[in-house]
Amino acid sequence: MITTSNLSKKYNESTVLNIENLEIPKGQSFGLVGNNGAGKTTYFSLLLDLIQPTTGHIENNGVMVHESENWKPFTSSFIDESFLIGYLTAEEYFYFIGELRGQKASDVDALLSQFEDFFHGEILDQKKYLRDLSKGNQKKAGIVAALIGEPEVIILDEPFANLDPTTQIRLKGIVKDLAEKKGVTVLISSHDLLHVTDVCERIVVLEKGEVIKDLKTSEATLKELEAHFSKVAEV
Repeated sequence: MITTSNLSKKYNESTVLNIENLEIPKGQSFGLVGNNGAGKTTYFSLLLDLIQPTTGHIENNGVMVHESENWKPFTSSFIDESFLIGYLTAEEYFYFIGELRGQKASDVDALLSQFEDFFHGEILDQKKYLRDLSKGNQKKAGIVAALIGEPEVIILDEPFANLDPTTQIRLKGIVKDLAEKKGVTVLISSHDLLHVTDVCERIVVLEKGEVIKDLKTSEATLKELEAHFSKVAEV
């Protein structure tokens, strides 16, 4: 379980995030939506200890994130291409991540073999550095790297952006399989309301750093979200 308590982040006098309480159960597919500047990336950055909270804390399976690194062995993420090592080929990067997570090269190869249809023959055996891949292929490499080592918590920021429709559909299947069949807690932020309602069983809406909606996904959720953001656009 991921527990957020009295969490805030301020820059000078500006509060960019203020979440009193938020609990994400183990094995939940959790979506975070909001307009630019709503606080989505800030929350994920705090969850990954990339920045320090102004007040409060996040606990990841009982570990205080900003006080200990014991959450790292069971948590993985892909936020953007800055998480990659651009001067490595995809294979070199996958094996490097595997070593960090105590995986043999054969373990990594076995995982990669499951995603040949996701890679579309454009990532492996290309003799290209990651920095020379397209944005979409960089994202695909980063997402699959986040699956290495069977993490219990996976955090993905805008995973559907820059992906073609076929790959987006395949990614939805990957996310559903992780949460529903393997019990992995998957956290996704997205601007795409359709995709996030398709794959997440719960959706939280952030606005100006605060939780304003916490929805259990149903057939009505997409329309409710569209109506909400339509009203925001009219203000």
